[in-house]
Amino acid sequence: MYKIMALDVGTKRIGIAISDFLHVIANGHSYINRTSDKEAVDKILKIAKENRVEKIIVGLPINMDGTKGFQADNCVEFANKIEGFDITFEDERLTSDTAEENLRAKKIDFKKDKGLVDVESACIILEQYLARLK
Repeated sequence: MYKIMALDVGTKRIGIAISDFLHVIANGHSYINRTSDKEAVDKILKIAKENRVEKIIVGLPINMDGTKGFQADNCVEFANKIEGFDITFEDERLTSDTAEENLRAKKIDFKKDKGLVDVESACIILEQYLARLK
């Protein structure tokens, strides 16, 4: 049995969520600062190993008109640096807005810690992917 990890890749931070072994529940894990891609990949690999992850879902920020922009290319380029895992891309349009709404509903102040939005976005990405598995 293995878990699935989701990444919300940004230029400053990467939000991380991890499923349960049954691939039903998405849990927010953490976020890492993206100071360098090598450091970020090393941290992701460590977290994946510690949590018995075999598949990684990477959020792909597609424009509202369906085209891929700079940030989508950046996500693909970053994901290509993660070796040894089955990588799948998931459309993440509007996840940041939804993540902020979710945090407000939970009365969590994210204004001082934007990483919380990244973690919540990773959860949403993973939830979307897991819902399609059913």
